[in-house]
Amino acid sequence: MAPSRKTSNGRSPLVNQQRQITAFFGKNPESSPSPSPSPVISKQKPNPKSSPSPTTSPVTPSPLQSKRKKPVLVIGPNLVTSSPAIPSSDKKSYGAEVVDRRIKVFWPLDKSWYEGCVKSFDKISGKHLVQYDDAEEEMINLSEEKIEWIEEQAKKKLRRLRRISVLEDDEEDEDDVKELEDDSDDEDWGKSTEKEATEDEDGLEDMDLELEEEESGGSVTKKMDSRKRKVNEEEQTGSMASKKNKIGGKSKNSVSKVPFAVNGEKLIEPTQRISADSGKVSLLDSPIVGDAAERFGTREAEKFRFLGVNRKDANGRRPGDVNYDSRTLYLPPDFVKGLTGGQRQWWDFKSKHMDKVLFFKMGKFYELYEMDAHIGAKELGLQYMKGEQPHCGFPEKNFSVNVEKLARKGYRVLVVEQTETPEQLEVRRREKGSKDKVVKREICAVVTKGTLTEGEMLSTNPDASYLMAVTESCQISTSQQGMHKFGICVVDIATSNIILGQFKDDADCSSLCCLLSELRPVEIIKPAKLLCPETEKALFRHTRNPLVNDLIPFSEFWNAEKTIREVMSIYQRIGNNSSYSSLKTTVQSSDSSLQNCGEKCLPDVLSNLVNAGENGSEALSALGGTLFYLKQAFLDESLLRFAKFELLPCSGFGEITQKSYMVLDAAAFENLEIFENSINGDSSGTLYAQLNHCTTAFGKRLLRTWLARPLYHLESIKERQDAIAELKGANQPYVLDFRKKLSGLPDMERLLARIFAGSEAIGRNANKVTLYEDASKKQLQEFVSALRGCETMIHACSSFGAILENVESKLLHHLLMPGTGIPDLHSILQHFKDAFDWEEANHSGRVIPREGADVEYDAACQIVKNIESNLTKHLKEQRKLLGDASICYVTIGKDAYLLEVPESLSRSIPKEYELRSSKKGFFRYWTPEIKKLLGELSQAESEKESKLKSILHRLIGRFCENHSKWRRIVSTIAELDVLISLSIASEYYEGKTCRPILSTSQPDEVPHLNAQSLGHPVLRSDTLGEGTFVTNDVTLGGSGQSSFILLTGPNMGGKSTLLRQICLAVILAQIGADVPAESFELSPIDRIFVRMGAKDQIMAGHSTFLTELLETSSMLTSATRSSLVALDELGRGTSTSDGQAIAASVLQHFVRSVQCRGMFSTHYHRLALDYQKDPKVSLCHMACQVGKATDGLEEVIFLYKLTAGACPRSYGVNVARLAGLPDKVLQKAAAKSQELEEILGTNYSTQRWEDKASLIIENLIKIAASNDHSNLIDSSFVGSLANLQYRARLLLEQC
Repeated sequence: MAPSRKTSNGRSPLVNQQRQITAFFGKNPESSPSPSPSPVISKQKPNPKSSPSPTTSPVTPSPLQSKRKKPVLVIGPNLVTSSPAIPSSDKKSYGAEVVDRRIKVFWPLDKSWYEGCVKSFDKISGKHLVQYDDAEEEMINLSEEKIEWIEEQAKKKLRRLRRISVLEDDEEDEDDVKELEDDSDDEDWGKSTEKEATEDEDGLEDMDLELEEEESGGSVTKKMDSRKRKVNEEEQTGSMASKKNKIGGKSKNSVSKVPFAVNGEKLIEPTQRISADSGKVSLLDSPIVGDAAERFGTREAEKFRFLGVNRKDANGRRPGDVNYDSRTLYLPPDFVKGLTGGQRQWWDFKSKHMDKVLFFKMGKFYELYEMDAHIGAKELGLQYMKGEQPHCGFPEKNFSVNVEKLARKGYRVLVVEQTETPEQLEVRRREKGSKDKVVKREICAVVTKGTLTEGEMLSTNPDASYLMAVTESCQISTSQQGMHKFGICVVDIATSNIILGQFKDDADCSSLCCLLSELRPVEIIKPAKLLCPETEKALFRHTRNPLVNDLIPFSEFWNAEKTIREVMSIYQRIGNNSSYSSLKTTVQSSDSSLQNCGEKCLPDVLSNLVNAGENGSEALSALGGTLFYLKQAFLDESLLRFAKFELLPCSGFGEITQKSYMVLDAAAFENLEIFENSINGDSSGTLYAQLNHCTTAFGKRLLRTWLARPLYHLESIKERQDAIAELKGANQPYVLDFRKKLSGLPDMERLLARIFAGSEAIGRNANKVTLYEDASKKQLQEFVSALRGCETMIHACSSFGAILENVESKLLHHLLMPGTGIPDLHSILQHFKDAFDWEEANHSGRVIPREGADVEYDAACQIVKNIESNLTKHLKEQRKLLGDASICYVTIGKDAYLLEVPESLSRSIPKEYELRSSKKGFFRYWTPEIKKLLGELSQAESEKESKLKSILHRLIGRFCENHSKWRRIVSTIAELDVLISLSIASEYYEGKTCRPILSTSQPDEVPHLNAQSLGHPVLRSDTLGEGTFVTNDVTLGGSGQSSFILLTGPNMGGKSTLLRQICLAVILAQIGADVPAESFELSPIDRIFVRMGAKDQIMAGHSTFLTELLETSSMLTSATRSSLVALDELGRGTSTSDGQAIAASVLQHFVRSVQCRGMFSTHYHRLALDYQKDPKVSLCHMACQVGKATDGLEEVIFLYKLTAGACPRSYGVNVARLAGLPDKVLQKAAAKSQELEEILGTNYSTQRWEDKASLIIENLIKIAASNDHSNLIDSSFVGSLANLQYRARLLLEQC
């Protein structure tokens, strides 16, 4: 007989874990292969209690007999005790002498030898502790094992499977045999397989399972081997996401590195891109190849023919149909009929979500089957499991890591959770007559790039991951042809921020491109086939590989009317919850309010859009598309519950004078490298990197917002300047202390958003979801972290507020004054400190409230105390009744409050007393009163435990009631963090710094920009020596000054650098920061236009020249008198005559019509002739010195100094020399350059004929003087003379 054992969670320990899981998608029982027989075999004894039926009588076969259909499997190290071993005549006993020796042990199931070291010897059991090379340990009897002794350390490290043995038959084992024999059947999978899949294991880590047996007040503990997933002979157990594979050599069935496809039909796309030509999405995956194709390809091609050329969607439409929906799949009835219940459940989910990877929950594991398994193997490094069907998985604890990996790579992940336990299934089948054979499962989450709310990479990257919905009005009037009207909804799920806006745009979608470049959304939602081609191209050009979701118009991408109805419905449900009756949403500031809309209530921003009618309908529609999409991910209501709304700054884009911000378009972001550099796209070397000295993650995000939207209103700029100035000098010690206190702060903005979202049990947090990981412990730890973070912020602000005595800044007073920037949170925080011990709760994972903290819990505790008091009172009564003061209560096992009475009083015990147990000299009873009170106590303690479990939810609910105050202090900290960062950044500039002087120009005055000794805002003093960078004086506009600079000079002379540094200095000035200059005066600039560099946009069908002209066109149509224009070498992408003509016309338009400030660098030197005497244009060049190199060519020394006057040449041959072109090529190029200058008449010089002749004669004299007369046949000498002769001939012809 097998020893009795206490099963874990009511589940049998007799499991073959891998077989149970693969059986879910395996063949029918009659075709299932039998497991390998045990290496330790016992003969079968007849069991008189067993059924006479041969199908239920477990007979253990001998090695020569045919295999039994399904032998019973037992996991455990004490295998030899469960059945007698095969007799051996040459057994050898080992003792302590083999300790520390290397050993090889043969595992029959693996058919492999595993190497390790003998660590110790137990004299009592006669067993040795062997530690294998993969760190797993096992107690084995060496005399019963097939072993070999080795001298050298093994290098091959293979993970072993569990051992199995066949049990002797008895009634208990017979029942288990019945379970296991039918475990691949649907019904038994519901009873057995589902149970076994939930056993305490992670499939990877070496753990011991403790089984306890209670025997007369004691317990015996037995250790059992880790329960591991089996693999076949050709593949070893691989790591799930949390552990590396320990296989020494390469497995035959290695992991495939590409997704699954059948007959060329690709099912899962890691990323979708928009085709620039058609606007359709394309799938960027490829069919399986290599070992995976060899292993699974034939089966998949034969079994899934309906995925090939005959594929249909759920409505029977084929891919060529205009309404074909690739997200769904039609399953042929014959295919469905052949599926088991479990397979049918999986395919039911998959056929409705073919664009997603299913994380299918089975017990403690998330399983990936069929085409999803290939993605798991490729992207997550999971190992294929045993069997002909693709299958892999990972434990529940690795969910966050793996779901984030797939989402970051562009996959959509559908999370299917168990919402019913096997026990609940049995109850449902028994009580309700249900015929279901598998536990219930439901979709609980859809995770994508834009819906990630937690994860390792998210926690280390402070940048927002925006989800953007875009819609476009199709009703454009005749007078507005070529114009667009967009509705935009931008959501940052991690912080619950929602930005809404609607605006008109030009034909090139300039405003939309500006927004895309600023936000770089990671996911886009759009109505299918409704956006015009220009909009599709803009979405393609100005994003970085986003995930694109096409929703069906109206039914999925809602219109404004349906959106309003849905939003009102959500807010009604929220309003009905008394816990959140004070709910408010933020609108354009940290203040919040709700306005009644009839009987409904909407946030202010939504109310304004509703009241705007047609001017807000597109924005509301974009919100509708977003809410539908988030509804599928169970995020819509949790988002709106605590959403922070704001209006898009570019709404009503043309009315720039009414806006608070300077506008930076897509070209400005890219050319000025504000957030991303042009080398690898990261932030190094950018203006953001130069200014980013923020301590907090939410401060870093606010800094990005400030840089993307520099201020335009003069008073707002001056307020920031005053604040930054007063954070220096005498107040610096306070600043340092403030930064030190914030240094360990988590990302409070995101953390609070998770706390708020988790306050309602939805999605994976729903109560019906079966999770084995302690999710409530994780939530409690986050809650404690949020409380500590809030406490830190309050203390930091309180200490920092001491500077108010020494500062006059209005902004600092507003931010640090209690009641304004800092809400009164001391009493609220004290309530939570008094409620429970934060440290203990964080450590133990549960809240034990202090008395008075929770009324419901206190009431439950009082009931328990009253019952315990009654039990104590009853004990006193029994002592008095029986006349013995030694009578007391004892607890034996699960029996509590046993009345222990001396044996001498046994005759005095009333008959109604129930004898429960005894020991020498004592009897133990339950009286009727005790039994009654124990029933009440059990119920009261259950109620107390229930209140204890729900107390966290109630505490979080109270915390969320003050969500607007918590958010306000986060906003205050973020703003202070950015102001301090800007004050610190000025210390890193190379050279002198100054506070810019900004003044508004009168209508009759010319806007001005005046900089003295202007340095470069991105160059740091710690990377350059003092005085290394050449500063320049720049004047644009103002009284009696030119508003435009026409800049010439040699190639590589610093023209583009000067243009960039002026634009960046303007941005610095208008965000309130100091500027690297001796002085800087400025009239506020409403928009910066930058045309710089040569690049094409081949996917959009734009050549290099077309690209630069499109950017120039935006400037010409949108620039105002207050704008700043920077044009770098316009017209170089076409012929000289056309390019020069276009450049001249554009320059004239800016100078004569727009009359804005600007810089125009060019190599068309004839333009300088046209503006020689124009007072509105200042001719300047980047100075250089020209000499002769050793090879006779011109050598240019760059001085990088902005100098008055035009430069006659560009000295391009000098750059060719620096690039290393051959001397012969350079000499020929120099001669050709002079020739072309003469022929084309492009030489800037206005010398007379006599001057030109004198120059030729002067050059002839120089050549003659420098040449060695003894070598008149020198080739360079002859070539120079020939060149002069040619030039003289041309000069004579011009006479």
